[in-house]
Amino acid sequence: MKSTKVSYLAMIIFHAFIALIIYFIPFLSKIYAILIFIIGFIIVYRSKNKNNEVLFVSAYLVGAEVLLRMTGGNLNNEYVKFSVMFFMIYGMIYSNFSRIALIYLVFILLLIPAVFVTVLEAGNSIDIKKVLFFNLSGPFCLAICSIYMYKRKIGFHKLENILMVMGFPIISTTVYLFLYTPNIRDVVTGTQSNFETSGGFGPNQVSTILGLGMFIFFTRLILFSKSKLESFINVVLFAFISFRGIVTFSRGGIITGVVMIVCLLFLFYFFSNTRGKIKLKLVFVLTGLLSVSIWTYSSFQTKGLIEKRYANKDARGREKTDRLGGREQIMDAEIKLFIDNAFLGVGAGLSKYKRAQELGGEVASHNEITRLLAEHGVFGILAFLILFATPIVGYINNIQHLYFFSFFLFWLLTINHAAMRTAAPAFVYALCLLSVQIKIPEKTESTSS
Repeated sequence: MKSTKVSYLAMIIFHAFIALIIYFIPFLSKIYAILIFIIGFIIVYRSKNKNNEVLFVSAYLVGAEVLLRMTGGNLNNEYVKFSVMFFMIYGMIYSNFSRIALIYLVFILLLIPAVFVTVLEAGNSIDIKKVLFFNLSGPFCLAICSIYMYKRKIGFHKLENILMVMGFPIISTTVYLFLYTPNIRDVVTGTQSNFETSGGFGPNQVSTILGLGMFIFFTRLILFSKSKLESFINVVLFAFISFRGIVTFSRGGIITGVVMIVCLLFLFYFFSNTRGKIKLKLVFVLTGLLSVSIWTYSSFQTKGLIEKRYANKDARGREKTDRLGGREQIMDAEIKLFIDNAFLGVGAGLSKYKRAQELGGEVASHNEITRLLAEHGVFGILAFLILFATPIVGYINNIQHLYFFSFFLFWLLTINHAAMRTAAPAFVYALCLLSVQIKIPEKTESTSS
C-alpha cells in the first residue's frame, strides 16, 4: 500500500519536472515525444499486449498531445493521432478484435466518396494531401480505436488506471501553463479566449484537455483516494487543473468537464441504495463548496472578467450578439452547403474554402457534425448515425460501464466546439465501447465475436 502511494506521488512529481525542463529547454519536447513512442513500442512488444498495454500507451499519448503541440514537440500536427492508430493496429495483431467492430470500417468507407470529390474539385492552390490529412485523421483515428476497443473485456479498476495514465501528462500541461503565465491578472484584459493563459496555444484545445483532466482527478478523488494524503493530492490537482482551465476563457472544454462530472454523480446516485445516497449527498455538498471556491478564486484572478465571459458579455458588460464566438455563422454556412450539395457534399476538407466566399475568409470548422454534412452529404449523415447509435446499442448489455455516459458526452460535446483537432475525442469515444466489468475478467485481452 505504501509503495503504491509513493509511486503515485512520485509520478506526479516526475511529470511536474517534465514540464519544468521542457519550459527551460524547449527542444526536449521533441525528445519527449519520440521517447513516448519508443518506450511504448518496447512495452507492447515485450508484453505481446497481453494486458492491453496499447490502451495505456495510447492514453498517455492522448494526455500529452496538447503539451507537445504547444511546445513544438510534435513531429507534425497529426503525430499523436497517427501514433495512436499505430498502437491500436499493433495491438490487434496480438489480440485480434470483434468482428462486429467492422461496423466502423463501414464508417470509414462512407467517408471515401467525398475524397474523390476533393481530388476532382480542388484547385491548384489547395494542398490536397494536407487538407485530407487534417480533416480525416480524426475520424480515421476514431474508427481504428473503436475497432480495437469494441466489446473488449476490461476490469473497471484497469479502466481507472488507463485514465490515471492519461492524467499524468495533463499535470505536465497544467504546470507548464503556470510557468508560462504565473500571474493571470497581468495578461487578462478582455473576455475573449486568451492565448497567454493557454501557453500561447489554442485555448479551445487547452480547455478541452484540462476539462478531461478535471474529470480524471475528480474520479480519483471520490473513488480511488485510499488515504487522507491521496485525497489531499487529488483535491489540489483537481483545483489546480480546474483553475487553469477556467482562465483560458474557452468555455467549451470546462463546461464539458463539468457535464461529465455531474453525469457521473447522477448515475452513482441513481443506482445507489439509501445508505449510499446519504453519503453521496455529502459528496455533492463538498463538491459544490470546492467548485464555488475555485470559481471565486478564478473570478478574483481575472478581475471579474471570467463571470462576464460565461454570461456572454464583453469587458464592459455589454451582451454579445453571438453566443458561440462566431461559430453560428460557420455552422449556418455549412448547413447551407449541405442543402446545396446534399448527395456527395462539397468534398472532404473543402468546406473551409467554399465558406470563404460567403464569410470573407477561410475559417476552419469547429463542429464535426455540420462539417460531416457539408463535406460528405448523405454519406456524412449515415456516418454520424453509426457513431451515435453503435455505443448506445452496445451499452444495453454493458451497464457496468459506469463512465459510459460521461465518455459519450465528452465526445459529443467536444466535436461540437472543438471538432476533432486532437486525438482525445476519438480515443475517449472508443473507451465507451469497452466491455467493462466490476470484477476483473480472467483474460482481459479476449474479445467477443
